[in-house]
Amino acid sequence: MTQVVDVRIGGKRRWLILALGLAAQTASCSFLYGIPFLVPSMQRAEGLSLAEAGTVVAAPSLGLLFTLILWGAAADRYGERLVMAIGLGVSGLLLVYAAAGDHSLGTLFGVFLLAGASTASVNAASGRAVLGWFGPDERGFAMGIRQMAQPLGVGVAAFGLPPLADRWGFQVSLMLPALTAIGVALLVAWLLVDPPRPETPAGKTAKPPSPYRKPALWRVHGASALLVVPQFAVSAFTPVYLVTVHGWTAASAGWFAGAVQILGALGRIASGYWSDRAGSRLRPMRQLAVASAAVMLLVALGDATWPWLVLLALVLAAVITVSDNGLGFTASAEMAGLAWAGRAMGTQNTGQNIAAALTPPLLGLVIGDSRYALAFCVAAVFPALAVAVVPVRHEKSPSGRT
Repeated sequence: MTQVVDVRIGGKRRWLILALGLAAQTASCSFLYGIPFLVPSMQRAEGLSLAEAGTVVAAPSLGLLFTLILWGAAADRYGERLVMAIGLGVSGLLLVYAAAGDHSLGTLFGVFLLAGASTASVNAASGRAVLGWFGPDERGFAMGIRQMAQPLGVGVAAFGLPPLADRWGFQVSLMLPALTAIGVALLVAWLLVDPPRPETPAGKTAKPPSPYRKPALWRVHGASALLVVPQFAVSAFTPVYLVTVHGWTAASAGWFAGAVQILGALGRIASGYWSDRAGSRLRPMRQLAVASAAVMLLVALGDATWPWLVLLALVLAAVITVSDNGLGFTASAEMAGLAWAGRAMGTQNTGQNIAAALTPPLLGLVIGDSRYALAFCVAAVFPALAVAVVPVRHEKSPSGRT
């Protein structure tokens, strides 16, 4: 893909754009991944069963899943600032409504569904803004910083929501993600500048052809979805594994999981920097797929042998299995080109979210009462398949050279 804008023209502005994109994605994640922290207070306040509370918690992710590609197409057509500001702002206002007054289970589900659908605007649009303002030799590093938003959002929710809920109740605690979303939406509307659009040659009005006519981009999406499985196998089951198998307290397991999330965030930045220096997104992605399969087998071996080995393996797995995330996202946008980047990022996220939603329940069936080693071995199969799927031979360098 040709470079969209000379980074010298953007100057320091591109770092402001990156900071705004990171803030917007963090605000979105604090809601999407923060609602589960409110399940106990939600049950007390609304008199919900665990199944009913789980249904409400699933609503934002369901709304997100159905609108990612639509928001990506909107960003391609109307620009990043408008899409991000409207989507994030509407999400915040919906959460304000959820925090005000008593609502039925159906109303809560509907409001959270719409809020999730609205906040999905940030996923593709913020990535598209980074793509447009950063040159090929910085783009992987910049996108790695942006990908820190998920652990940051989880951290904001983990440290902020439970204390607020305990002190003021479930509904008041919703004001934290609500006001965060509204505040960041206003900053985006005020400060974010859409990257320059590529100029259309004189006399040419036809839109660029779809990049999905060739299989390479589909293969990037497929490989990225496969690589989500070990990531969510680790994040979903590490706390319960440490508690049930090794006798840790829930608090200790939670702190362990939080600490390795920070390491995972740093891993995303490192892999992005690596891809910039290598002049390739897909070669590092394939090598990380090999490492991901190997480390999941090491986790299984540790479970069957020595406790110290499984702890070391879990730390390594928490870093390695998330480090490819930004590479697939960046590669999708670069292969699609700027005119299709939003839709490509939306499609990329959709596949990953489907895989993320299916991984915990399906691996839970494999685990049963105690078959963790078997589940970790099963999780290793998916990155092994991804090694063959990543279309390294079809990749052009980020600067457009073959």
